[in-house]
Amino acid sequence: MTGVSFPQPALADVVATLDVEQSGEHRFVATQLDNPHHHIVGGHIAGQALMAASRTAPGRIPHSLHVYYLRAGDARRPVDLHVDVARDGGTLSTRQVTARQDGEILLEVLSSFSAAVDAPEYQQPMPEVPDPDSLPPVQQQLADYADELGGYWVQPHPFELRYVDAPPRLALDRDEPVPRIRLWWKPSAAVPDDPALHSALLTYLSGTTMVETAVAMRRATKTSVFNALIDHALWFQRPVDLSDWVLSDQFSPSGVAGRGLASSTMYNRAGQLVCLATQELYFGRGEGRQR
Repeated sequence: MTGVSFPQPALADVVATLDVEQSGEHRFVATQLDNPHHHIVGGHIAGQALMAASRTAPGRIPHSLHVYYLRAGDARRPVDLHVDVARDGGTLSTRQVTARQDGEILLEVLSSFSAAVDAPEYQQPMPEVPDPDSLPPVQQQLADYADELGGYWVQPHPFELRYVDAPPRLALDRDEPVPRIRLWWKPSAAVPDDPALHSALLTYLSGTTMVETAVAMRRATKTSVFNALIDHALWFQRPVDLSDWVLSDQFSPSGVAGRGLASSTMYNRAGQLVCLATQELYFGRGEGRQR
């Protein structure tokens, strides 16, 4: 299968565009990452909203983000972000972010930030998986598909991805079920040591990999079937350090009424839980296997 190429952005461009420009008090301008279809990438603009909100909560780190995607936007033009300082408490700060383009609301976000708290901790253990250094890069796993979609499956990616389970494109040809996708990931190069930026990059990544679980349950790939994010939620349990690998344990628990639910639990290499994320995708009225 050959067709239009879907080029991945460079990591440097992702980082640069997450660094939203302040245009006034609690107002920011977010440059988008253009692509052949000129659609705004959901995880990217959610990460930008998180970065804008974090600028208004100095000294506190993100602990949750809740996003509703209302309209598609045009990635050729910037988006205006307005942050409403909803509350600053002794420990928690809450922000509402509205993203607009041409006066129309693209998404609404509620985010919360926390000061450091000394308290007992507990978590579910990380699943037993191979070490990332023992796994091949995804480009090597999908080398047989190098001519497909203009080289989409093997092109450079802003993140290094190493799948524990078969990547969905490979599982599709093997006619294997994909109830769970576990993969290690980290940025393809060093990024600035900024907790808010690391959380925003995790938000971006979750918007691009979690979709695979819901799409794979439809016996398709994310390039072969229409899908659009409609909501997205993340709970940051502790700051994520992107100088090392992160494990994302992903699955899709349900698909109903043209929607698919996806979930991910993320751990650092030491086995500490760093984030839980969920998202729901819309697949439209017409569903079925599409190749």
